[in-house]
Amino acid sequence: MDSELPGYSEAPSSTTAGSSSNDTQTRSEHSISLQDSKGFKWLALTVSSRAPASASLPIFYEGDVVSGQVDLDVLKSESIRGISIKITAGTTLVGQEEQPFLNVETDLWTPSIPLPDGSKLTKFTKGKYTWPFSFTLPPEVEVQDQKAKKMFSLPTSFSERASTAYLDYKLIVTVKRGLLKVNNTLVTTFAYVPVTRPEPSSAMLQKAYKENLPLVGPEGDPDGWHILPPSTIQGKLFDSRTVEATLSLALAKPLTYGRGTIIPLWLTLIGDDEQALDLLSTPKAIKLLLVRSLATNDTEHRTDNCFFENVARAVLWAPEDYRGQGQRILQGEVEVKGILKPSTLFPRFTISYKLDLHPFEVAGFAATAPKNSPLLSQKVTIANFPALGIPIRSRAPPEYVQEQGGDYNKSFGLLENGNQRFYHHGGTVGF
Repeated sequence: MDSELPGYSEAPSSTTAGSSSNDTQTRSEHSISLQDSKGFKWLALTVSSRAPASASLPIFYEGDVVSGQVDLDVLKSESIRGISIKITAGTTLVGQEEQPFLNVETDLWTPSIPLPDGSKLTKFTKGKYTWPFSFTLPPEVEVQDQKAKKMFSLPTSFSERASTAYLDYKLIVTVKRGLLKVNNTLVTTFAYVPVTRPEPSSAMLQKAYKENLPLVGPEGDPDGWHILPPSTIQGKLFDSRTVEATLSLALAKPLTYGRGTIIPLWLTLIGDDEQALDLLSTPKAIKLLLVRSLATNDTEHRTDNCFFENVARAVLWAPEDYRGQGQRILQGEVEVKGILKPSTLFPRFTISYKLDLHPFEVAGFAATAPKNSPLLSQKVTIANFPALGIPIRSRAPPEYVQEQGGDYNKSFGLLENGNQRFYHHGGTVGF
């Protein structure tokens, strides 16, 4: 199945996740092996991770220690030149070679390195041998970015069915043989999760969510909202008269939102035509979409390698006392689904998000603006974890159902068939 980042319910309380003695996160143990032609497991790799189950792909957060052991079971004496383990990572575009950006390797055994018990040997005799290992992934790597090398934070793992790009992390054990003999490798892919989270919301917004109070809008809480430039809505009402209204849209600050939370919205319409305001303030008339962009080159401005997909639609509703002479107010939210990939900036691989407000769609009103051109657009950042403090949860009335968005098998511009890739974890590999 595809490698997905799950919607985590627990997260580290600081920027770095590192494992420690007081880390109470449930951990799973994963084991994979190599077998000979008779089914005998002669090489095994065992690693502990944050995954919810042993059968899942191993998962590591930023700052975690990647640790485990390698077991070698020798049935008869044989010559081995060395045993090593490494972590690699790279980006792959369909039809191109992988571009590696991480390679951390250590020798578990060579003829000059003693066994864990202190003894030395030049040839393995019948018996079982075990080597523990431990890696701490670097927080940053140096990568060629167009014409210069720059430091980048380690990016998130990425694999989606029919995607044109993949970003893999692998743990590889290599048994090195002598001349004219083929080395043996044991490989497992794992998911890497950067620890990113927003700064806390304003004090007034946190108080409203903590005590279940009505939200205070941009006028009463200017520190809590980012107000977009106003937009003018023009069109014909019932094909009889031209009407005009001014739209103001505000998003809760900061413009970074954790997966599994929501984006609070505040929308205001001002105009002279009361009938037009009533129609335009119908919640279903407002098409506000969260759009994901996946760029697989060094710039987002080349449309041939930039793919867009609608991943959520806003839900809006009228609060109490929302009507006023010449004014209508709507509150709303956009669900940031837990399965979304976080915003990522990396050479040849960028994930970004924006909110697009499209022309209103309501019976009896014909907008003069082009249907495919957004009235307003605002870039936002999606983080892996929610902000510390008061959780920002959905407040949508029960009768409002969040519209589903995001079919990663049918992303605009992505390949439907022929380039699908599937990950395996566990199982056996013969040699």
